[in-house]
Amino acid sequence: MLSLVAVEENKIVGHAMFWRMKTPEGTLGLGPVAVVTEYRRKGIAASLIREGLRQAGEQGWKSVFVLGNPSYYRRFGFDPELAKGFKSRYAGPHLMALALQGHGFSVQGGSLEYAAAFAMLE
Repeated sequence: MLSLVAVEENKIVGHAMFWRMKTPEGTLGLGPVAVVTEYRRKGIAASLIREGLRQAGEQGWKSVFVLGNPSYYRRFGFDPELAKGFKSRYAGPHLMALALQGHGFSVQGGSLEYAAAFAMLE
């Protein structure tokens, strides 16, 4: 749904992808987020994530889920507590959610289904 890149000196140095999740309705998944090694620790990933969240909110998406390091993703508002009620093979402390709209989590649980391509990952 959203694919953002960072460019420095005509070279792509970072990328963040936001893709439509099967369920819950109106939800995006964030990932992968990647930055070329020599460009890390310069705020590139954070800028891509913030811009993606801004665009997703403007487009009317309800929420975003991410699987990652809580100490990193909490700075953007992601919270493991918001994801706790959702059933997923990725359930646990590294699965986090962020409500983009006031009604983003009117349903506090249910099935959390990633796009079909993720089902092939083991």
